Amino acid sequence: MAFQRTSHAVYDSKYHLVWAPKYRKWILRDAIRDRVRELFKEIADHHGFEIEEMEVAIDHVHIFLSFPPRYSIARVVGMLKSISASEIFEDFPKIKKELWGGEFWEDGYFARTVGDRVTADEIKRYIQHHKDSKGTQMELF
Repeated sequence: MAFQRTSHAVYDSKYHLVWAPKYRKWILRDAIRDRVRELFKEIADHHGFEIEEMEVAIDHVHIFLSFPPRYSIARVVGMLKSISASEIFEDFPKIKKELWGGEFWEDGYFARTVGDRVTADEIKRYIQHHKDSKGTQMELF
């Protein structure tokens, strides 16, 4: 398990995020698909996110990533969606005809936190019994 660090935090958090283009249109193909992938990588690099896996399907995206705890899930999704949408509309102006409402992505998204080797039950047990009989801190990892 590799912990990540910022100047004020040590963390190990991973998220599975999923969302779709507006009207679940089949527009994530060819050059648009490639550009969306490229944009997500650029946004991640710029903001200190680590994308471990990504799939851009024809009508939705899956991203498995980690990001510093200073960001909320909603903020990360918002950055990925808003920046990529602006760039896609600029790079592919004809796409606006397919997305007549002026938005590239659906409003909603799916988010799930993902554990590595530490399960929810282990965390609960650790919190319930975090000090041994001598009052010293137990090891979680």
